[in-house]
Amino acid sequence: MNYAERTLAFPCQGEQLYGILSLPEQASARGVLIVVGGPQYRAGSHRQFTLLARHLASHGIPVMRFDYRGMGDSHGAARNFEDVSADIRAAIDQFMTAAPALREVVLWGLCDAASAALFYAHQDERVCGLALLNPWVRTEQGLAKAYLKRYYLKRAFDTALWQKIVRGGFDIQTATRSLLGMMRTVLRARRHASRWQASGSAEQPGALSLPEKMYDGLRRFNGNVLLVLSGDDMTAQEFSELISASGKWRKLLRHRKIQRQHLAAANHTFSRHEWRDQVAAWTRDWIRGW
Repeated sequence: MNYAERTLAFPCQGEQLYGILSLPEQASARGVLIVVGGPQYRAGSHRQFTLLARHLASHGIPVMRFDYRGMGDSHGAARNFEDVSADIRAAIDQFMTAAPALREVVLWGLCDAASAALFYAHQDERVCGLALLNPWVRTEQGLAKAYLKRYYLKRAFDTALWQKIVRGGFDIQTATRSLLGMMRTVLRARRHASRWQASGSAEQPGALSLPEKMYDGLRRFNGNVLLVLSGDDMTAQEFSELISASGKWRKLLRHRKIQRQHLAAANHTFSRHEWRDQVAAWTRDWIRGW
């Protein structure tokens, strides 16, 4: 299907933002707003967002990608992913104006853009879906737990490591201190998680940690969700560990309209063309399927 691309300029709290609209000749009423994770701009790593937008537009799905304030071509001071709700709202306003047939919007985000989308979606009735790729839930405890499983457990079966130990070329004391430190961090995380699950703190958004705030955002969102995780990515591993350690998360994911996909060999940004193309196809089919 043919589509056209054009630049967009629009205001956000006194600053000027810039984006790109990919608009099919026969556009569907459901479009995709690509929310960019930082520090990136609207093209994405290895032009991922550009290629995704063009793939979807060629299948009749209008797409807009844009730069936050302080990123890419947009004006204003730089900000992190927890402070971009006004930018997302301004982009949706512009998207709706530029594509008059549009009636609802899917937010598509990778890494901390997925987190930002979760924070925002339940506040805007125009948002009908969330595509969340390797969501960022980074905490000291979460990283330690993921690292224990991904690194230390894997190395325990590494023949080269044991040969190095036998030859006396491995600093066992330093490695042991590092391992014990991470284990203590994980134990603190488990105690915190137990208190959180018992306290019902999800009812108090202002007091939430990053994972709890994301849980609260998903709990409040009533639309469809596509969750895509990479197999070769620490961020995805942290998110998986969060779910496995939390009864609240597992229960929430069981009772949501959530489609889950997993690319076992993919890295964080899906940098190979076969991974990128698979993500694009999953996104397209998911949007068309409901």
